[in-house]
Amino acid sequence: MGAVDRSREQPAPDGAAAESTLAELFEAVFERGRDVSPRPLSVSQLRAVVALDRHDGVNLRELAEQLDSTPPLVSRLCDRLEAVGFLDRLPSARSRRELTLRLSDRGRAYLRDLRERRRENVEALLAKMTPAGRAALAAGLREYRALADGESAGMP
Repeated sequence: MGAVDRSREQPAPDGAAAESTLAELFEAVFERGRDVSPRPLSVSQLRAVVALDRHDGVNLRELAEQLDSTPPLVSRLCDRLEAVGFLDRLPSARSRRELTLRLSDRGRAYLRDLRERRRENVEALLAKMTPAGRAALAAGLREYRALADGESAGMP
């Protein structure tokens, strides 16, 4: 493993500038995670697949709410997911007028594979970091996650 070039690093700024710099770095990490292509799906289709993975068995209206979209747009999106074999539309147990949306086995396998490829991409980069860098990143991400989990649970 070669030495890490730290010549471009700058001391951590304070206050709002530090938050802005960290936000930019965080965004760069997210963008890097997208380097693994979601093909054959578009980004909006991938969002729907992930939502269906988290909330199995929703109806079209519920999925549209989760995606912050409209039922007609989500219906067309579901048509495309069904065409590639990633979505099953089943009769609803609640109403004969509704359909239940579920990821198919093929859709679940696709999502597992995509997540594994993204994980491998991240692990390859983490392996190049120094032990101190990995430890600092882990500590910061644990704190970030605890705060994010607290906010999603309605805590101040």
